[in-house]
Amino acid sequence: QFAFHAYTTGFTLLNGNGTTKDKENSTEQKQILFGLGAVSYAALLGAFPFIFMDRYTLKSPITHLIVKRLLPAPLFGLMSAFTVVAVRSPEFENGIEVMDRNGKVLGVSQKAGEKAVKETALSRGILFGTTFFLPAVLMYFVERRKTARTPRALASMKLLLITAVLAGMLPASLGIFPQCGEIKREDLEADILSSTEETVLFYNRGI
Repeated sequence: QFAFHAYTTGFTLLNGNGTTKDKENSTEQKQILFGLGAVSYAALLGAFPFIFMDRYTLKSPITHLIVKRLLPAPLFGLMSAFTVVAVRSPEFENGIEVMDRNGKVLGVSQKAGEKAVKETALSRGILFGTTFFLPAVLMYFVERRKTARTPRALASMKLLLITAVLAGMLPASLGIFPQCGEIKREDLEADILSSTEETVLFYNRGI
């Protein structure tokens, strides 16, 4: 759990918008601090159901189904979205640059920053939630049909399914929202409204 969320948080940190800097407080240091807190929290929350089940020796089929089959996928999705919001929170606190069609920067917008972070968090949650949900469902039918006869074959098949779903979901999740995001002029702050007559402005969403 910790390794997974540390990797995705580091990826988020490196691929955010990064167009604004907080001159009084180091934005990078704040993001790293938030990232460490988010990784620790996400890893603890993700591992808690398994620790709880082992601690109280809950071995019933229903408990096994819920904790090991149904719960990991939504937890991975929610925690992946959470780490994005935590690491990139300075973007909607300080704002990000918005541009016209020619790439001219017209100002810094907190509303654009909030929209960019929300879109990225949603796409990340969908990516990892689906990636862990579909293989779990497929493996349930594989185990019932006893297609894989050894534990090693079962583990290999599960890894293959996760890799295949991830490979398919990665371009899909990146394509949900365009890299160059759009925001309507009337949704922006007053100082930006007065600087342009264009109805739609653009921003870098990050990954």
